[in-house]
Amino acid sequence: MTLLPLRVTRWLQPLLVLLRALTARGWLREADVDAWLGALQPAWSLKRIHARVLSRRWVAEDMLALRLRPNANWPGARAGQHVQLLIERDGVRLGRSYSLTAVTADWLEIAVRPQAGGRVSSWLCEQFEQGDCVELGLPFGELNWPANGPVLLLAAGSGLTPLLGALREALHSGYSAPVRLLHYVGRAGQRAYIKELQALQANHANFSVDWSITREPVTSGLRGRFELAHVPNWESADVLTCGPAGFVDTVRGSLGATAASLQWESFTPPQWVVAGERHEVSLTFSSSQLKGVGDNQRSLLEQAESLGLQPAHGCRQGICASCTCQLLEGAVRDLRSGEISHEPGQAIRLCVSAPVGDVRINL
Repeated sequence: MTLLPLRVTRWLQPLLVLLRALTARGWLREADVDAWLGALQPAWSLKRIHARVLSRRWVAEDMLALRLRPNANWPGARAGQHVQLLIERDGVRLGRSYSLTAVTADWLEIAVRPQAGGRVSSWLCEQFEQGDCVELGLPFGELNWPANGPVLLLAAGSGLTPLLGALREALHSGYSAPVRLLHYVGRAGQRAYIKELQALQANHANFSVDWSITREPVTSGLRGRFELAHVPNWESADVLTCGPAGFVDTVRGSLGATAASLQWESFTPPQWVVAGERHEVSLTFSSSQLKGVGDNQRSLLEQAESLGLQPAHGCRQGICASCTCQLLEGAVRDLRSGEISHEPGQAIRLCVSAPVGDVRINL
């Protein structure tokens, strides 16, 4: 039972200053204080970010928008960044990253697309109700809206969500150069936020939106996967693109040399290519007291999971830093750049680090 409304706790923040000082001196345990605060209001915490569901609405046949009110520990964010939602299922702490489609002083919005067998997305769509609370991580993401000039937004599937957040903010701030959004979906019913996007088009003469249907016949409009014919005269625009890795790679290959600038994000892990032949390595995870045999081709995150570990992670592509661990011995290769790291105690991201040889990790 909630004893205090969340809005009331915002007026009681000076109390947390005293409690933080007491925990810093070791006179109180943070976990105990959080338990007391949580009994008064589930979204209240000394340091952790919790948020309460204000509303739920389906914005496509397969996408649910959740509006959340965070507690006072929320540092703020830019629309278009990402945030991890952290839940516990069957005794296991799980985290998944979602894009911020809107941010105000009082609430934020994310959009969730349920995945078959998804332990987090299915729970959010089926069981996470208005009034429930969830823990959030710190916002992350470097997507930046261009300073001026025409902007081309290319999205596939749920890749729309970070672009929508950046678009909303830009138009609200008075961005006046031409902006075009092209969203690729399998079926017409998957065109998310369609009414809002059409309203933005009606209210902003510099903005236009189109959809391309890839898996069912259409009688008008665009059809099929991305090709240059879909974006005539936009090759010199600033391009922002997001979607599955294959879609993003196609856009980068087609427009990367001619766009004024190109920013991209992928919501599926890229297929990393590691030079050299595959060979076995010894993997030691010191905190877990586990040792196993791995290889020099796959990420340490993937190999730790195959050995039964469940490291914290989010984006699986080196962006959110949720899987950061210490390298204790050995050397690893950054799968994005090929750079070798071998300093003991160095922080590495498991999802984009592959062992060069035998390694020991503080996990």
